Amino acid sequence: MRLFKLLLLFFITNCTVTLAQIRLPKLISDNMVLQRDQTIKIWGWASPKEKIMLVFKNKNLKTVATDAGKWEILLSPQSAGTGFDMILKGKNEITLKNIAFGDVWLCSGQSNMTITMERIKERFPEDITSANYPAIRYFFVPTLTDLNSPKDDFPQGEWKTATTNNILSIGAISYYFARDLYEKYQVPIGMINSSVGGTPIEAWISEGGFKKMEDIQKTINQNKDSSYVNSQNRRSMVKNQVAVKDLGSIEHWENPTYQEKGWRNFNIPGYWEDQGVKDLNGVVWFRRAFEIPKSWLGKSVKLYMGRIVDADEMYVNGKKIGNITYQYPPRRYEIPADLLKEGKNTFVIRVTNTAGKGGFVPDKPYFMTTNGEEIDLKGTWQYKVGEVYQPTNQNTISGGLVKQNQPTALFNAMISPVLQTSVKGFLWYQGESNTAFPEKYDGLITTLISDWRRLWNDDKKPFFVVQLANYQEVNYTPTESNWARMREAQNKALTLQNTAVTTTIDLGEWNDIHPLNKKDIAKRLALAAQNIAYHDQSVVYAGPTFKSQEIENDKIILTFENVGEGIVSKDNEELRWFSIADYDKKFVWAKARIVGKDKIELSNETVKTPKYVRYAWQDNPEGVNFYNSANLPASPFRTDAENLDDSKPWKGKKCSVVLTYDDALNVHLDIVAPVLDSLNLKGTFYLTASSDAGTKRVNDWRKIAQNGHELGNHTLYHPCDATREGMSWVKPEYDLSKYSLRKIQDEIKMCNTYLNAIDDKTKRTFAFTCGHKKVIEGEFIQSLASEFVAARAVRSQMHSFEEQNLLDVDCYSMEGTSGEKMIELVKQAQNTGKMLVFLFHGVGGEHGLNVSKEAHSQLVHYLKEHENEIYVDTMLNVAEHIKNLKK
Repeated sequence: MRLFKLLLLFFITNCTVTLAQIRLPKLISDNMVLQRDQTIKIWGWASPKEKIMLVFKNKNLKTVATDAGKWEILLSPQSAGTGFDMILKGKNEITLKNIAFGDVWLCSGQSNMTITMERIKERFPEDITSANYPAIRYFFVPTLTDLNSPKDDFPQGEWKTATTNNILSIGAISYYFARDLYEKYQVPIGMINSSVGGTPIEAWISEGGFKKMEDIQKTINQNKDSSYVNSQNRRSMVKNQVAVKDLGSIEHWENPTYQEKGWRNFNIPGYWEDQGVKDLNGVVWFRRAFEIPKSWLGKSVKLYMGRIVDADEMYVNGKKIGNITYQYPPRRYEIPADLLKEGKNTFVIRVTNTAGKGGFVPDKPYFMTTNGEEIDLKGTWQYKVGEVYQPTNQNTISGGLVKQNQPTALFNAMISPVLQTSVKGFLWYQGESNTAFPEKYDGLITTLISDWRRLWNDDKKPFFVVQLANYQEVNYTPTESNWARMREAQNKALTLQNTAVTTTIDLGEWNDIHPLNKKDIAKRLALAAQNIAYHDQSVVYAGPTFKSQEIENDKIILTFENVGEGIVSKDNEELRWFSIADYDKKFVWAKARIVGKDKIELSNETVKTPKYVRYAWQDNPEGVNFYNSANLPASPFRTDAENLDDSKPWKGKKCSVVLTYDDALNVHLDIVAPVLDSLNLKGTFYLTASSDAGTKRVNDWRKIAQNGHELGNHTLYHPCDATREGMSWVKPEYDLSKYSLRKIQDEIKMCNTYLNAIDDKTKRTFAFTCGHKKVIEGEFIQSLASEFVAARAVRSQMHSFEEQNLLDVDCYSMEGTSGEKMIELVKQAQNTGKMLVFLFHGVGGEHGLNVSKEAHSQLVHYLKEHENEIYVDTMLNVAEHIKNLKK
């Protein structure tokens, strides 16, 4: 018993000593780089009230830990230099060695930022062997997540010097960026790389950064509920508990003695969907025998199998030599020296794919080599399907909660611990995971920049963004592109001070989301740093940037900034990838001619009145040749985008105008919709389901809905109050004053069902028939408030944003009104900042309440010509804008 007590006392004493010792964050360690010329915080933990002393350059700095056991000491600004030691003393003593003072940069983003020099060693072998920069230090943050709160340290991590023994594990962008700066300024450079592949921008923003985004705040709070998170993960576990059904694994098709039966030819590289295997998700095996020369025996052999979609396992003579679980890494395996034999050797690849085209990516290296000799692995292999995955109901089977993709999860665990470290600036290489919804990125990129700057207490700290490179198959016709839209969103960073967006539209690879030329990407980032962070204004860091356009008859003249000594065609051919369009936005390729140092003239004989321009608006505008004299490419752009600010009334414009058309008339389909489409304007068409055109032209209504127009509810039979003056034409069975509340509810809901069958939408607005709002029991719209976002009345009034009542929106009914009179109303809205709603019935005929085609055309052309001041949209979209902003 006494021995037990002694052991217990010893254990407690040692625990107390351990708890009392000074502890430092992982970033404060040997080989660290501290930001020069700034006050530096050295901080950590100790026992409560423990006395701490920092010894540096023969000076002693003292402090006392707080009751919570935290402490910090401020070090006066230091000039650049290396080779310093620092001692920290408390109840224990820590010596930090080989400290440098220089410039510290925080790198973040997704996989393109994580890619190391090892990945590109074949592309730049001389940079591997020449790496000897002990003054460049690199700290890589391992993947960490936290859904609940910000952390103050990493569980592991160390500073590495950029020397030959470490170079392969250092991030390529980080290294080349640091090397360029070091060679120019001879100042130590520290690179902190906190990046995770496949992650969205939302995961890197702090909770405080999302204050104005209620939907994301809701997700953040939900993810703090452990019961919710656990429930999501349990669903994932159920999905993953599937028995192996792969016949190849069961029968061991990788075995050299396996007798092939029913195998078919397959040409590598290539995708199986392109070689007669349709829509297959599952497991496919590939086999081929190669003759190995005697000179290769007893030597290790490097095997390059390009890139494979999606996961693979590689076997040689029945032995597994490696595997990769997802599509992006290059397949580089090493065959052990004792595995190959003279003569026939069997190579087997098991490929698993769950979505899209499976197989072997073209234009990648497929060979094996040793001692300078190569054997080509391309050509005819044999394949056989091992398993076909059955389609699953994604609504009932979830992949679980992927923590690294959740808002704030990576900020909390991987950025927050860096907050107390002074940095020179930020490098950001991300966006691929947000290309499905690029419009949201407009606000997210500026939110990220402002958030980090706020947390580092410097609203002008340099922030440099890498724009997405060209990628995927080349499309030789003008087209829409999420990747182009994402590049445009990334350019929103330029709306903030001390930012740069590095264009890489010429550095990508069509078949690889991870372009290998990280060297030139980093070089362009370093140019931006030289100009913005190091204030060398003579450095040109951006390619030609669109400034303005002028329309001269059938030509458009573009003017650019950042041209250096002038615009050039890199290959001396006509500039490529420019397209132009009229208001209809039907883009065609343009003839592009350099007509001045900073000007380009565009034309196409089929476009007589060009209005808009797009440049490099493709996923992969391969072979761009539009550069400046500094050999930097122009950034993709377009002039047909609206500059909308969702945070301001009327999205930042002077007023709002809504065009509405009642009663489902043929002229709406034959005259109005084509005119609106030609100008790319959107209107709301209030359909009465029983009308002639409403019943006979359903497909035409569906088409205009697909074009972005709203189909609104104008009841089933268009009942009006027959007791009102001038309403003698109303049939008794459609006298609204005789309707019960239940009857009008039923008829309006039936119309909603009719409309849903046409446009498959559940959100829409309502228009009171004849402007009448009452049935026997009184006003009915409140009882239907859950059915509609807004309801349009008929009173000739305009209202400000604040005054709008969405269930009683006023409008001006047009009858014989001239174009000039209607434009006067628009000008009144522009001057007063109000919302103007037009109500049309006939346009060019078909109704007693009619305006001429000419007057209507004059109005809509005025709206288009002044769209920079007027927010024109459907009643639904404007109402949702009002609702969201008021909320």
